[in-house]
Amino acid sequence: MADFRLEAEIRTEFGKGSARRTRRAGRVPAVLYGHGQDVVHLSLPAREFAAALRNGGANALLTVVLDGKEQLALTKSVQRDPLKRTHEHADLLLVRRGERTTVEVPIVVVGEPAPDSIPNHQLNTVSIEADATRLPESIEVDITGRSAGQNITAGDLALPQGSTLITDAEALVIGFLGAPSAEALEAELEQAEAEAGIEREESEAAAGGTGEGDVVPEPLAQGSGESIESTENS
Repeated sequence: MADFRLEAEIRTEFGKGSARRTRRAGRVPAVLYGHGQDVVHLSLPAREFAAALRNGGANALLTVVLDGKEQLALTKSVQRDPLKRTHEHADLLLVRRGERTTVEVPIVVVGEPAPDSIPNHQLNTVSIEADATRLPESIEVDITGRSAGQNITAGDLALPQGSTLITDAEALVIGFLGAPSAEALEAELEQAEAEAGIEREESEAAAGGTGEGDVVPEPLAQGSGESIESTENS
């Protein structure tokens, strides 16, 4: 695992205005904490910090140089602008060589399953405990030839030497479902068309009946015609 060296500067001003000025200057506002020391407010060079995350992953080991003193740190959280995708702020955790820490490691899937199966991804990361200076960038999972029912759980993952799985070993990482046959798809289509036909027939039958708002003439009462005629003649 490579170390990424970053020259940090102390921040003495805080607030949104100060943070904007820091970012305009090409730096990322950050805090450094851990091992019982007071929180240190600092800034990191934006370009070098982005390169460290891009090349080392989310668990990149950083060598933070502050006032000539080197300290090892891991990125615990990063805030990013949703549109520009630039780094807005970072939380850094102090670590020591040989110290074990718990991190989330992304899962990378390689290979293709059997032609008649469909992979169903359940977990994108797993939690492991490992030496802070030997954290993996990712854990690779080969799904070549996997068929329906040949699921992969967290306990099936090949972890780097010295790592301990924290995620439940029975947690499903990738499940495999059987792909429907052409006959099954055709049968489903026919059933859907049949059901749609029934609905249309019922709708047409209902449309042929008396709709709401139709006026139905009432039969004349017996003798009403004579009354009208008498009135006209009178």
